[in-house]
Amino acid sequence: MQDARRLPRRPAPQVPEASVTGEVWPVADVLAHLAGRWRVERSVRDLDGGDEGRFSGTTVFGPLDGGGLLHEESGTFTWQGVTRPATRTLRFLPGPAPGTADVRFADGRPFHDLDLTSGRYVAEHPCAADLYRGEFTVRDADHWRTVWRVGGPAKDLLLTTDYVREG
Repeated sequence: MQDARRLPRRPAPQVPEASVTGEVWPVADVLAHLAGRWRVERSVRDLDGGDEGRFSGTTVFGPLDGGGLLHEESGTFTWQGVTRPATRTLRFLPGPAPGTADVRFADGRPFHDLDLTSGRYVAEHPCAADLYRGEFTVRDADHWRTVWRVGGPAKDLLLTTDYVREG
C-alpha cells in the first residue's frame, strides 16, 4: 500500500461560484441559530466518475454537557442504486470569538471553525491526502446550505446540503 502523503495532490478544490450568489443572512451567534431540528437534503456528485447519490434525513442540534451543541444527523443515503441508513455526529463547541463555533468530530478531533456573523463562511479541513473545502451560507432564519468540495488523489466530490428548520 502506498503512503498517502506521497501520492500526487490535485489542486485545492474550489467551491463553485454558483453557490455564492443570492442573499445571505448574518448570524450573531452560530450556536443559538443552529439549535433545534433541521430537515436535511444532500446531493453527492463524483466529479470524476459521474456517479450521484442522495442523503435525506434530519439533523438535531441539542445541548451538549459543558456548553455547545451535539449535532446528530440520521437518515438514508442512496449511492449507486443502494439505499442504506446513515448517521453522523459532530460537536459544535463555543469558538474563539463570541458567536463562533469550533466544530469537532464525535471523538473530539478538530474539523473546522465556523463563523456566520457575515452570513457566509469558508472552512478547510485537510484529511490525509485529501482537502475538504466547505462554504456555509445562511439564507434566512430557517434555511442554510453547505457546499463541500473534496479533492485529492482518489476523490473529486461535490456535496451540497440544504437545511430547513422544522417546527
